[in-house]
Amino acid sequence: MFVPSLPVGATLTVIALIGTTVVPYNLFLHSAAASKKWHKVEQIPEMRKDLYLAIPLGGLISIAIVSTAASAFFGQQVNIANAADIAPALAPVFGNLSAMCVAIGLFSAGISSAITAPLAAAFALSGILNLNKDLNAWSFKLIWFIILLLGVLIASSGYKPISVIWFAQVANGLLLPIVVVFLIWMLNKPTLKKHRNNLKQNILASLVLLVTILLSTRSLLVAFNFL
Repeated sequence: MFVPSLPVGATLTVIALIGTTVVPYNLFLHSAAASKKWHKVEQIPEMRKDLYLAIPLGGLISIAIVSTAASAFFGQQVNIANAADIAPALAPVFGNLSAMCVAIGLFSAGISSAITAPLAAAFALSGILNLNKDLNAWSFKLIWFIILLLGVLIASSGYKPISVIWFAQVANGLLLPIVVVFLIWMLNKPTLKKHRNNLKQNILASLVLLVTILLSTRSLLVAFNFL
């Protein structure tokens, strides 16, 4: 768990795992939601408590997914092309309950994504286009609906869902360095005064940026057959 390793040919999968854990659009969603929930400087400690709960919980979910996959597939060559292939593959771990566990997991993942992804896109596009970011605004609801509709159309288009999901998460991972650069820039603006990043925070942020750049560069080199 604490000694990272990169198996041969797994670079893009590692990028996808990072992309699905630290999803760029969730950063947009959280910042938009936080701006609506907290309005005063005195509320920063309360906001941090919210992060102290949310981030470790997301990490635990990722660890659970990776641990389950390792337990089920370690030492095996398993070909998973769609959701129907997942349950039999997990039978050695969960037995007869594998189908039910997969069904609950897919339903939960689908519902949460169907809410958060279009919502984050609506916040981002409304901000870029200078539209009303109120949840009840027709433009906001329209963007939300279009993103949701696009997801339904892609899911119904006949493409292998595992490949589509994997590609989307790789794209998320490649976008992370760009998002991190903007975050570091925003958190060092003079207008933040005493709430700007300190030296320690900037060093840690730079390390995160370096790791994301290295992984993204490696994945691009692999994609274009330079590695």
